[in-house]
Amino acid sequence: MQTRRPIGLVLALASSAMFGLSGIFAAALLGGGWSAGAVTLVRIGGGALVLLAPTLWLLRGRWDAVVRSWREVLVLGVLAVAVCQLAFFSAVAFIDPSLALLIEFLGPVLLVLYTWARSRRAPAALTLVGAGVALVGLGLISGIGGDALHPLGVLLALAAAVGNAGYWAAASKADSELPPIALAGLGLVVGAVVLGIAAATGLLPVAASAAPVVLAGETVPWWAAMGMLILIATAASYVLGILGARRLGATLASFVGYSEPMFGILWTALLLWILPTGMQWLGAAAIIAGVVLVRLGQARRPRPTRGPAIVEGIPAP
Repeated sequence: MQTRRPIGLVLALASSAMFGLSGIFAAALLGGGWSAGAVTLVRIGGGALVLLAPTLWLLRGRWDAVVRSWREVLVLGVLAVAVCQLAFFSAVAFIDPSLALLIEFLGPVLLVLYTWARSRRAPAALTLVGAGVALVGLGLISGIGGDALHPLGVLLALAAAVGNAGYWAAASKADSELPPIALAGLGLVVGAVVLGIAAATGLLPVAASAAPVVLAGETVPWWAAMGMLILIATAASYVLGILGARRLGATLASFVGYSEPMFGILWTALLLWILPTGMQWLGAAAIIAGVVLVRLGQARRPRPTRGPAIVEGIPAP
């Protein structure tokens, strides 16, 4: 168990680093005439196609495990992929994107509250303090702006937060019968189907362009930017995130996920030469401190001696 934690931390950080690249790839496509809905639909659909072959190979003769794990697949595909993406991009039509991002990243806090309600065991004080510190850090990094809060925008961003919590809950089920690649693949297939229906009904506006795009100062074909978005920031990042979450547990893994905007700033500095502000550096330090406090809170929390087993965020069958 002791060796699982460091490995899980490395995997979770690698996942966050890859997710952090998505903003740069997506921004290149958006600047080339793509709509946010089209980028999301092709990204998720492409990720599902990339993982389709290994998913089918891993599940050969084991489809009964998929039937037993249908809740995990639906939570990941519907909540974590489709609802989270749809709700976030809908929210930014009403409120500032940085505020929508902050509300979406309330997911780990919602997960702590959900686990508290399910297990009837209060989180350690350090866990709650760490949650608050990490949220403050995320706010400093995001740079909250805007003059007023549109109620519909806030509600949509909260729906994205529920999807974010759903990702960590489904990804962290340590006794899952589904291999991480298969779970990610099935989740992306479900998410792609839901997003496809949303696009077909007009709920998710889509517009694409075959024109070249500008990525990190270089003009490249659109498919190059989209390919990196699919391979690096979708397929690989989801798989690594699940691998890390199963070793760390939902609470700690979700708070490590706060490093995603930090990596986004780092990639922006390295690839676009846009340096972070002093406030963003302070936010990064707060996020790291928050994750450390959450980890310390988990370490000091006594294990339950009886009662139903609970895998963080998902009750055991």
